Parts: sequence; structure tokens; C-alpha cells
Amino acid sequence: MDAAAFDQLVDRLRTVDTRSEIILEEVPAPQKLAKFSFAFSADVSNGLVGDAEDGVGSGRFVLLHEPGGQETWESDFRCVTFMSADVESDMHEDPMLAEVGWSWFLDSLSDAGCEYSAPSGTVTRVTSASFGKLTGRSNEAEIEIRASWSPIIKSVDELFDHVNAWCNLLATVAGLPPIPDGVSVISPSRKRRTS
Repeated sequence: MDAAAFDQLVDRLRTVDTRSEIILEEVPAPQKLAKFSFAFSADVSNGLVGDAEDGVGSGRFVLLHEPGGQETWESDFRCVTFMSADVESDMHEDPMLAEVGWSWFLDSLSDAGCEYSAPSGTVTRVTSASFGKLTGRSNEAEIEIRASWSPIIKSVDELFDHVNAWCNLLATVAGLPPIPDGVSVISPSRKRRTS
């Protein structure tokens, strides 16, 4: 894929649509990891307007493309993500949380019908305790997922399945209820921010 073809792909990626609780924003992509790159950031809300707990998660998705590929990728493309979300304290204490987080990642790719190779990543628990003038705050618990994988695609259109899988993973990690089969997502005008 040359620069013009990648630019066309980026123009199409800018139109990605997802559920209303996920707000996508194009952000600067890393420049030294591959010849071509594109990135989204995402803020995830619980969908309750005016709720003090509105923000429940965030993430970043980076698409890298190196014509001819890189040996560790096993592909010309590589998807990279980082996401974090609040979790309930009882869930945070679950000794299987890391394994569950990794299975969410793999399941999101599988459920979207994505083919991929060379998956790698980490799942981390983060606990924050407040002190001093912040003592009145309750402790906070989060899960963080860092992952990368190489999409196996026959056409560039299949990359959109991987972006949709990422959006679904974000929703799962943030604890959003699943959208029932056959229900369409209606995106409000607040959906996408522009820089």
C-alpha cells in the first residue's frame, strides 16, 4: 500500500461509527514505529447525561502499516491498543481478573470475525488510594489492557472489523451492557470530536 492508498484508508477510518457511549477522536499517531500510522483515542461514558460518574473508561487504537511488513508482526499491518476502565472493588480483587481481561480481548476479535496472528499484551490491575486533603475520596480500582495483534486481511475493508472489535472490547472493559442482536446503534451529534 502506498501513501495515497493509506490516505484513502485513513479517510474511511475517520467515518467509523460506534455506540453513543464511545466518543472517538483522531489523535497524532506514533511516527517511528512504521512508515504509515493512524490513531484514535476514545472516551467511554456510562450514557447517563449529567451523571457525576459519566466517564468510565478511555482507550487508544493505533493502526500501523509497513509495506513489506516487519518480522515480529508476521504482517504488513499491526494494531496496537491501550485501554483503562474503572472496575468494582470486588471484581478488582478477583484473582482471575487478568485472565478474564485477556479473554475479553481475544473474544472481541473472535466475535467480530477477525483473523489475526501474533497477539501479545498485558492486563494490569491499578489501585489508587487517596491521602492528605484527598483522604475523603474512596479508593479507586482500574483495569488496564495493552495489546497488539496483526490483522490477517484479504481486503482493506476487513480492517474495519478489527476497529469494531476494539470498540466492542472498550465497551466490555468499561462495563457497558451489550447491544442486543438486531438492534442498530444510533449515533447522536455529540459522537465525534475533532481536533
